[in-house]
Amino acid sequence: MDEEGNGKQPSQVISVGVLSANLMNLGADLATLEQCGVRMLHFDCMDGHFAPSLTAGVPFVKAVKTSMYKDVHLLVNDPIPMIPDFIAAGADMITVHYESTPHVHRALQMISEMENVNDPERGIVRGIALNPGTPFFAVEPLLDEVEVVLLVAVNAAYPKQKFIEATKRKFGSLRKLIDDSGKGILIGIDGGITKSNISEIASLGPDIIVTGSAVFENAMIKENLAEMNACLNVTEE
Repeated sequence: MDEEGNGKQPSQVISVGVLSANLMNLGADLATLEQCGVRMLHFDCMDGHFAPSLTAGVPFVKAVKTSMYKDVHLLVNDPIPMIPDFIAAGADMITVHYESTPHVHRALQMISEMENVNDPERGIVRGIALNPGTPFFAVEPLLDEVEVVLLVAVNAAYPKQKFIEATKRKFGSLRKLIDDSGKGILIGIDGGITKSNISEIASLGPDIIVTGSAVFENAMIKENLAEMNACLNVTEE
């Protein structure tokens, strides 16, 4: 039930970008997210090469102690050697980029062979991410190896970017591809999602919406999340 007890629950999940939190007060911010019912915490792990910034790595993912689902997005060249360490650090979901290695199929197979250290019964969720310039149909040969396709709606790590409108068309085409395949693959959208456009993005129908700075804006986490959650699609219980 929701707060009004009307039996409605969001059918979409917000995965909150942890790097936008106050890292000097991270424990308090994580506690607030948990109190607000956030279920997924998104880690943008960049190597300074695939994406021009150098951000969080294995030690940071491991150091974050939380009941939230660790959604690890690897924006790195050649992720295969790094995958075991991120899984050992507690990743519940690993998303690799289609563009990051010529052996992306093997990377996804590798993830499927590893054990979730948080709960061995549930395995590791496998995601494939597409940069804005990568066509949706690139994932077609990989549909047997993924549970999530993530459409990245900005060019990662470049400042002052807005949501790329072509992502909406790309989403529609990808949705049809997945529906036609008969597979229950989830779709996420990541990048440039704010309080002002989340309603429009949610109306497209993604299963996962990744957003960071909008959640932590003005240190008003509870208020921002309440406003954004109100824009999500809901289902009747």
